[in-house]
Amino acid sequence: MSLMSQWPLAGLRLTTPRLELRLPNPDELAALASLAADGVHDPAVQPFTVAWTDVEPEQRARGVLQYHWRCWGEWQPDAWELNLVALRDGVVVGTQGIAARDFAVLREVRTGSWLGRAHHGQGLGTEMRAAALHLAFAGLGARHAVSGAYADNAASLAVSGKLGYREDGVEHHVVRGRAAVLRRLRLTSDRWREHRPVPVGIEGLAECLPWFGPE
Repeated sequence: MSLMSQWPLAGLRLTTPRLELRLPNPDELAALASLAADGVHDPAVQPFTVAWTDVEPEQRARGVLQYHWRCWGEWQPDAWELNLVALRDGVVVGTQGIAARDFAVLREVRTGSWLGRAHHGQGLGTEMRAAALHLAFAGLGARHAVSGAYADNAASLAVSGKLGYREDGVEHHVVRGRAAVLRRLRLTSDRWREHRPVPVGIEGLAECLPWFGPE
């Protein structure tokens, strides 16, 4: 019995003009952990609601490994989180996540991502998110995709703007002991069809469909 027959997600591939996104093999996951240890944002700010980067580099690396292992182990068709590594010319540059609960009923996904600091400012975040949205809307038949960013996270908000998201309210959080406003964002399938700046290819999805819960 092969790995692919038991874990078809291992064969899922998303491609953009510069990137390939897939589940990481052990070496790629180790490279992603090292990337996290080197830093994923300016230490003066905290862009994440869960402040997983506010620890020592070794803890960040270990946390990345444990997070991916936990998501794999807890996968269920009605509650899943797919975390893909993004590779540029074979080099791991970051990770793109897409997740849902009760997807067969709600047809809604949420996304999140990060890039190693050396890879910021090159438009790769847009390609990564575009790939996840193509999987959600074209591949799985989603109706909505949601995301969010703090009001001072101009880069993330710019990516959302390019891809057609609209404002969906705010949330108030405490970040490093201070109040912070999270801007919620929502993209409908109709808006997605109008804002597709990046061509995306999908391979290996048919075998995975039962794992995502669509009917």
